[in-house]
Amino acid sequence: MLHEKLVCYKKSVNLAEELCKEGAKWPRGLGYLSDQLKRAMASVVLNLAEGNARMSKQERRRFFEVSRASLAEVSACIDLMQAFGLTHNSQSFKSSLCEISKMLWGLMK
Repeated sequence: MLHEKLVCYKKSVNLAEELCKEGAKWPRGLGYLSDQLKRAMASVVLNLAEGNARMSKQERRRFFEVSRASLAEVSACIDLMQAFGLTHNSQSFKSSLCEISKMLWGLMK
């Protein structure tokens, strides 16, 4: 599939995997945050793939915008992870988010 060739897509899937592994280390009772993080990251990846399959520039852009908005949600989840003392990798995760966001912005043009 075409979306699998996008560096942005590959980086998003890799980040989703890293965040899922991080969430698996959390104590019980934080499943709600782990679920929200997984859903938001899935939205990034899925909207990126669907947008890339669209033919019109306007449709593509709409899906890429949703993907970028979901990145903001992931960013907020990472902020909560840091605030709750659940990770020491927040800067690394945020750096990956920034890189993915820039790539998505480029795809929207």
